[in-house]
Amino acid sequence: MHHPHADTSLIQHAHDEAAVWHAGQTRRSGDPFLTHCLAVAAIVADLGMPPPVICAAVLHDIDDTPCPAGRVTEHFGQEIADLIAAVRAARIGAIPLTALHLHTARPPTLQPTREEAVLAIRLADRLHNMRTIAFVAPARRYLVARETRDVIAPLARAAGLADVSRELHDLSSAALQPASTPSAVTTRMLAMLTLLLPTRQRARWREEWHAELAALPTRRTRTRFTLRVLLSTPRLSWTLRRAAFRERRW
Repeated sequence: MHHPHADTSLIQHAHDEAAVWHAGQTRRSGDPFLTHCLAVAAIVADLGMPPPVICAAVLHDIDDTPCPAGRVTEHFGQEIADLIAAVRAARIGAIPLTALHLHTARPPTLQPTREEAVLAIRLADRLHNMRTIAFVAPARRYLVARETRDVIAPLARAAGLADVSRELHDLSSAALQPASTPSAVTTRMLAMLTLLLPTRQRARWREEWHAELAALPTRRTRTRFTLRVLLSTPRLSWTLRRAAFRERRW
């Protein structure tokens, strides 16, 4: 954990707020839209961003809901409201690279610059969208994948995020040149891994994992993805079960 002593109540509040305003919204996959908000926030957290930036990541699409103007400022402060506005307004390719040092380990007391926070959220948003791009219409899929390969993956690499850049490049290349059917071995392994998750969550994660697996272009990238899922599933299972426990308590 990058900020072990941080107050996470702000993130919980953002989750609850997003759950209210995104209620009833779904993605093209049929998943609740809130799953996208939380996935983006999880990626931002993995990039080492502090709670206010994670909070903005959870709420980055709240302007597309009936949420009243000014409510985010009232509940979360002007700084977070301004960051969300900056994320929505920013042209990702226009962010100055001289201001970006996302690859540099930072002490918890050192806050990211506005440009770093905006880039972190925009990259996380694109990464999750690329992971689920199989559900997008072919014409739109091609345009998004081409921009990701030609502009956004190189930007992530220039900012020092080699792993993010590599995954963006792999996913976009696969979307531009669809791969053959994934091997039965990796498909079966992913299905087995879902058995570690809470019963109600298994179908949703199996669908997303298989969609991303089908988008990867080579056996090597599919194997690497499967290993990454294998390593991260225990943590995901613990997080989902803790969330379910909290819901039961309330």
